[in-house]
This record gives sequence, structure tokens and C-alpha cells, in this order.
Amino acid sequence: MDVWEAIRKKRAVRVFKSEPLPDEAVTRILEAGRRSQSSKNTQPWDFIAIRDRNQLQKVSELGNWTGHVAGAALCVAIVVPTSQSGQDVDWKHMFDAGQAASYMQLAALEIGVGSCLGTIYKQEDARQVLSLPADKTVHIVISFGYPAEQPETPPKKGGRRPLSEVVHWDRW
Repeated sequence: MDVWEAIRKKRAVRVFKSEPLPDEAVTRILEAGRRSQSSKNTQPWDFIAIRDRNQLQKVSELGNWTGHVAGAALCVAIVVPTSQSGQDVDWKHMFDAGQAASYMQLAALEIGVGSCLGTIYKQEDARQVLSLPADKTVHIVISFGYPAEQPETPPKKGGRRPLSEVVHWDRW
């Protein structure tokens, strides 16, 4: 599958088969995240790869819309440094984490593995569940697994705004 086809066909998969992912698939997904770009090549991320059913259930309860994590074969929590300014998050690191997430999702799609992003809102609970050190935080998790059903391409509802509505040339 070429990159454009992957971008065009990528859909959020929230319901997974109970089948585990082979180690080779997990390694490929994690390697894609590791190889993603980062600001000044700082590579600020660490990944927590979660396969344990009890741990998946706990992580699924850390966000408002992260229930899909409980049924996944794998969840990857993208951990980044906390902000030096005292704020919860350094947006530069979040941008880098987003790139790692995108690379992982596209690599997964290529090998027939579905995925869905989730946002972690309960930071103190996440710190406990994931045993995070004080200088680390997590806001992004990704569930991975074989899709229980094939998502439609393109979806019946929604879709994307036309390019002519999104792009502004040279100025607003």
C-alpha cells in the first residue's frame, strides 16, 4: 500500500478481534514511532507498550472516550517530558508525539492492523496506573488490533471538508 492510499483509507478502528498481534507486528509499529521526526531530533518520547488485559482496562478508564483501549490487542502510551515552565505539557513535545502516533498508525495500517487515538485526561490516575516518573506525562494513547469489521472507505457520514474550504493561499 502506498502512502497516499494509506492516508486516504485510514479510518479509526474502535472494535477489535480478540486475536493477539504477533511480536513482529508490535515491533514494526513501535519502530515506526521511534523513527518519526522530532523537533531538532530531540526524540522526546518514550513508549509504554501495553498488552496485559487488566492494564488495558485500567488505561481505558483514563479518558472520556478511551473505551476502545480495553478491547485492543496493544495500546501504546506516548510519554513525553513535563513542561519546564510549570505547565502540564510542552506543546513542542506534543507535536513530536503526534508525529510518532501518525507514523505508528500508518505502519499498522500497512500490515492490516487497525488503530484509534485516545486522549488521557486523568493525569494523576495515569501517573499511578503507568508508574510514570514525576518528570513525565502522557496525553496520547493508541489502541491497536485486527479490526472486528472492515471500516467503510469513505465513511457514509462525515467525510472531509473540501480542500477549497481548508486552504488559504498566501494569507487568510
